[in-house]
Amino acid sequence: MLARVANNLYWMGRYIERSEHVARYLNVNYFSSLDAPNELSQSRQFVLRSMLFMVDKPEKDEKKILNEEEVLYQIGLDPSSPFSILNNVKIARENANSARDLISQELYEAINKFYHYTINYDADEFKKNGLDDFTSNVTEMTGVIRGKMRGTLLHDSVYAIIMMGINIERATQIIRIINSKCQDALSAQGSYQHKFSKSFEWTTLLKCLESYDMMRRIYKKTPTSISTLEFLILNPNCPRSIMNCLNQICNNVKVIDDQKEKKPDSTAFLVGKIRSEFRFKRIEEIDENIYVFIKKILEDLSSISIKMEEEFFNY
Repeated sequence: MLARVANNLYWMGRYIERSEHVARYLNVNYFSSLDAPNELSQSRQFVLRSMLFMVDKPEKDEKKILNEEEVLYQIGLDPSSPFSILNNVKIARENANSARDLISQELYEAINKFYHYTINYDADEFKKNGLDDFTSNVTEMTGVIRGKMRGTLLHDSVYAIIMMGINIERATQIIRIINSKCQDALSAQGSYQHKFSKSFEWTTLLKCLESYDMMRRIYKKTPTSISTLEFLILNPNCPRSIMNCLNQICNNVKVIDDQKEKKPDSTAFLVGKIRSEFRFKRIEEIDENIYVFIKKILEDLSSISIKMEEEFFNY
């Protein structure tokens, strides 16, 4: 396989996963505010600022009144916005086009359908009352695409490279969402009956990552900062936990690099090292300074991606 084509497969997986997480964050954050237990988290300004913070475009002017339609359009369907769902889907499809010979017809058709749905969605309809319809369909279509990957591709190096991209992006988006909701919980703690550890934002965070029901099944209590972070970061059985993503990355990199003796400068060695650190983490260590941890894991994920590009995609 050409390094250039492998790179296209990797980024195809990343942009598809990114589209899903941004869409789900928009949907859950917007509509959960209707049931929020206090005035601040019901505020549209609070919700819109949270959305911009999540896509790494925070509004620093606290006095500025954000326009709801403009913010939603910017994140959803704005072709000039580099972080919009529309552009994520366009780039994913471009990468799929470049690797057309290595993916199945069924997978390509699903990606193509996803692209045409997004590019042809009426922007005015989206801004007025199409948020739920658009974001729900985006999350469903990305689920279908992942199903086509699992069910129609050979589980060889092509599949492994795509899944590497998906899991690195998933871990990155999970951390970004955790960071955003931690910020929200910190900002809103003066408005809640309980402080940071029992904020309503932990429930919203779990729903953003489709993990609320399973978390309640394990802990059988209202989410707190400790239980939520433990579930989403350290639980290896949660499909959207950081630990699970690292396990999947480790398994996939073994398919690409099957050498038993891992060189210290290899991607496999770096992934194994970061994964081993996580296996012996305690949630109390993370909770003591969550922002230091967030910065560290984002740096680790970035270093894995850079190392992969150097080792496998350098052309």
